[in-house]
Amino acid sequence: MLGEKIGHATAQTQLKVLPAKNGAPQIETTATGTGTFLGVEVQVMSTYAAGFQADGSLYGECPDSGLIMAADGAATFRASATGHMTEDGGAVFKGVAYFNTSAPSLSGLNGKTFVFDWVTDADSTATWDLWEWA
Repeated sequence: MLGEKIGHATAQTQLKVLPAKNGAPQIETTATGTGTFLGVEVQVMSTYAAGFQADGSLYGECPDSGLIMAADGAATFRASATGHMTEDGGAVFKGVAYFNTSAPSLSGLNGKTFVFDWVTDADSTATWDLWEWA
């Protein structure tokens, strides 16, 4: 069941083309931005790779290469998602994320599963909204 919304961030993204896998294009995305998680102001940084599937959909992973920094410490995260390109040249992903932190203000992220929407527009601006999956 979808639980409480725990976070929102806005980030700027940069793309890099990676070697194709089995002939399918692969793209690496780096994102940096700011937001609020569990009511705490944070900085967000991540790098993920996404590839086109045979049906034109996308599959992406952020394999422990995500970082959220609060005033009292940091949290790392890993995530995976499926998605699709939008008509305006952006992309929409829906996925799942897991966090690890020793920061007191972010400790509510530990040991839980979160679902998210990651939406980028044609101008490389992304929004990230997360909910606890209860």
